[in-house]
Amino acid sequence: MIDLYTWSTPNGRKVSIALEELGLDYTVHPINIGEDDQFQPHFLKISPNNKIPAIVDQEAGISMMESGAILLYLAEKTGKLLSKKDNIRWQTIQWLMWQMGGFGPILGQAHHFLRYNSGKAPYAEERFRNEARRLYSVLEKQLSQADYLVGNYSIADIAIWPWAARFEWQEVDLNKYPAVKAWYLRLADREAVQKGYNVPGNQPDIPMP
Repeated sequence: MIDLYTWSTPNGRKVSIALEELGLDYTVHPINIGEDDQFQPHFLKISPNNKIPAIVDQEAGISMMESGAILLYLAEKTGKLLSKKDNIRWQTIQWLMWQMGGFGPILGQAHHFLRYNSGKAPYAEERFRNEARRLYSVLEKQLSQADYLVGNYSIADIAIWPWAARFEWQEVDLNKYPAVKAWYLRLADREAVQKGYNVPGNQPDIPMP
């Protein structure tokens, strides 16, 4: 049994989607970041950086923070969603790191300036709007070669998709990125993605382009 500490953010949804895809039993512990639950002492023992998601694997006696590390851990634990073939394995990790270092942080800044603070910093809005579109172009080029990031469905797709699911917040028109749009809809049609998206429950429908 895995305890999942999470909230309805792209990073949180990465892990709940992975747990659903992997068929692992887990218990959800909502951490309402709007009410500062992430600063509660019991959560800080698991996630010292006061960020969701975090997990405790009761079977292994392991607790972890950082969504990318958790995805790698779950893939290694189950032997799924991360190829054992060196070339594909490292390509998968490469795209996971691309999400962790670029696609996630840049789009998070786009949310901050474009959605929550519109009009306050025109230079920042332009910078992060343009960089978001550049990153979508990188994703478009990669996905124009195959149905998934590295050929087969993997933790790289799971890491990137929840951030793409907020395309409206980023002022991105997915119709301008046909390969990304097809990939996005392909994942949105997966039952495990739908279930994982709805954690911790009562979430709005998956946005559709």
